[in-house]
Amino acid sequence: MAYRWGLRGQSTLSLLLACLLALIPALLIGWQALDSARHHFATRYAEQYTLLHMQRILAPVSRELALSRRFADSVVTREWLAAPDDATRRDRFFREAEGFRSQFSGEAYFIVNHGTGNYYFNDDVSSESHLPRYRIDPDDPDNAWYFATMAGSNTYNINVNLDAKLGLAKVWLNVKIMDGDRPLGLAGGGLDLSRFLNDFMRSSAQGLTPLIIDARGAIQAHPDRNQLALSSGALTELSDDAPHLQALLGSDAQRERLESAMREARLRPGEVQVLDAELKGEPRLLSVGYIPELQWLLVTALDLKSAPLIDSRWLLPLASSLLLVFLILLAGFTYGIERLVLAPLRRLQHSAQAIADGDYGSRLPVERSDEIGELSRAFSHMAAQIEHHTQELEEKVRQRTQALESSNAQMIAARRQIDASLEYASIIQRAILPDRQMARHLADQHAVLWRPRDQVGGDFYIFHATDSGYLMGVVDCAGHGVPGALMTMLARAIIDHAIRKVGADDPAGILNETHRQSRETLHHESLPASIATNMDIGLVWIEHGAGQLTFAGAKLSLYASDGEELAIYSGGRRALGQRRAMTYENRVLPLHDHWTYSLCSDGFLDQAGGEHGFGFGNARFEKMLKRHAATPLDQQIARYEAELDAYRGQHSQRDDVTLLCFRFTPAEPADT
Repeated sequence: MAYRWGLRGQSTLSLLLACLLALIPALLIGWQALDSARHHFATRYAEQYTLLHMQRILAPVSRELALSRRFADSVVTREWLAAPDDATRRDRFFREAEGFRSQFSGEAYFIVNHGTGNYYFNDDVSSESHLPRYRIDPDDPDNAWYFATMAGSNTYNINVNLDAKLGLAKVWLNVKIMDGDRPLGLAGGGLDLSRFLNDFMRSSAQGLTPLIIDARGAIQAHPDRNQLALSSGALTELSDDAPHLQALLGSDAQRERLESAMREARLRPGEVQVLDAELKGEPRLLSVGYIPELQWLLVTALDLKSAPLIDSRWLLPLASSLLLVFLILLAGFTYGIERLVLAPLRRLQHSAQAIADGDYGSRLPVERSDEIGELSRAFSHMAAQIEHHTQELEEKVRQRTQALESSNAQMIAARRQIDASLEYASIIQRAILPDRQMARHLADQHAVLWRPRDQVGGDFYIFHATDSGYLMGVVDCAGHGVPGALMTMLARAIIDHAIRKVGADDPAGILNETHRQSRETLHHESLPASIATNMDIGLVWIEHGAGQLTFAGAKLSLYASDGEELAIYSGGRRALGQRRAMTYENRVLPLHDHWTYSLCSDGFLDQAGGEHGFGFGNARFEKMLKRHAATPLDQQIARYEAELDAYRGQHSQRDDVTLLCFRFTPAEPADT
């Protein structure tokens, strides 16, 4: 006997084949998307790192350059260089120079008298020395940097050099001193090269290599000191063997792209140019930024393989998760076919076979050998009974229609009463606030911050006391001002009706009933999309002596803190009155002794303020609750209001604000 493929087998096999066919292009697309995302993150990572390092380098070097300029432009310096043999001017210069030396970060300065050729250098070891260290000789190749600087058109340069005569490796800041067209000399300070490289170039970021080049590409700073083009900052022409970045690239096309990126960076200071290249044969992502104050280019080489852009450890869990989802989908589809199709068909078959034989006029095809064919044969036996069932169904529909018309008439009457009372909402809104009831039942165990944006608002709070406990909560209706106030009156009536129907000890039931009544009352299907009638609600039921509370919320959360810990219990994700409904559920929570519990509308969290006009935000709100949780409740509310006003500053209040705080001792509940 041949095997017969049923609907379960056919549908499961079809789903399996479709998933397998879609898996190959999905993997290719996913891999390309992952590679694109990795390259995107790498580009942004390199850009941000380059911009950050440009600022880190600019600040200290700019300070030293400005100090060197002040030192070179000093009247005392110029007078002494003009008359180097004048002992009075020399003494005065060295006294002033000592003050500059203490301000240089390297605690050292140098000065060259152009007329005599004397080179003076003082640091913290040999301070206030009036004797030159050596004499500048035009025939000495080690002194070529000086004559190139004096012959150049720039008023200053920054030169990375190893002074063989002093035995010092520094980043020298050379400032020319001129009397009109007559050169007087050269002066400035120096940053210790090792410290400069440690502070700014030897990055701890994995896969990143920063280096500094000048406009010609000569390397001024590199984590490897052997790669430095020493004295290149002061020379107008570079030797062929001087280290420069172009020589490290793999091809002429890459060198041309680098030259273009360097030009674009100089034309657009503050922007970072990014290009792909091979550095010493290794693929790198180069980002180029220009520091116009220093006439330097900062280049960051990013190794995409070693940089921690995307953690590969999550790829295996992701693949495992996708496989698990696939298996769950397959199992769920198989179960769904069994539950939603096959089982109902079998039930219909058994019911049809139980009906008396008869003919209702038409015959169904019975040629098929699968479950549908079996259903057809079963329906052939129950056709005679369809007319009878149709008559019963019509009778039931008529009865249900009458019931619905009666319920609709009741809801219309209730709505007319609510519409009539809305005219007085601006006057009686405060009367619906249960301040007296809460003061009588809770005393100092509660505190409320209620600040509508206008004279009336869309926020209110509720309190309901019974013999067994208390129901309290915060309601945030859509809108503010008079429309919001009208909504609060309607919302209060609906909530009171829901409490009477469900009971005060079932917050979730109250929410579900309130949602149902709100949808029926306001006829949401006929309202324009621009009119919002939804509401956010958080309700808490506290039973006397139970040591616990019951919470249910619609887009409002319950906060609990003792000053050291903060617990957040989220409500439902949808507000009451939305088109997409949800079933709200109760959460039974412990009622801790001396903990402060808070319910708050979104007006507090959304209040604009601060330097940039951003909202107050969840993080700042949660820290505030935790910080003041242990203080008395009336002081808490005062501090919350003060912090909100301080953050708001000159910004206007954006929305209604309601914050309800309460605190109970489970062993000694408040009197009823």
